[in-house]
Amino acid sequence: QVQLVESGGGLVQPGGSLRLSCAASGRLFRFYTGGWYRQAPGKQRELVARITSGGSTNYTDSVKGRFTISRDDAKTTLYLQMNSLKPEDTAVYYCNVDVGPLPYWGQGTQVTVSS
Repeated sequence: QVQLVESGGGLVQPGGSLRLSCAASGRLFRFYTGGWYRQAPGKQRELVARITSGGSTNYTDSVKGRFTISRDDAKTTLYLQMNSLKPEDTAVYYCNVDVGPLPYWGQGTQVTVSS
């Protein structure tokens, strides 16, 4: 079983930046694919970015060039650097890891982009 704890959310003005962190339990973290998802009010949860154990990444089109996903396997932590934030980025952001066919989720962290 894997436990995930997100941090780093908050209120930021349009054009600002935030960095989300996701601390994972377990020594096998380096073998997992990790990702960040988000869910805005009234909308379905959507993939934001994913990173494989080998470091390959992919992003949803709306965040390409603005967001960067990374991982520190020594610290068993996932990161999401978010720059040039827009009001439409407002959502609860969830950390995810896949352990084989089983997905694990964090509790979510609120990101609000507003002036």
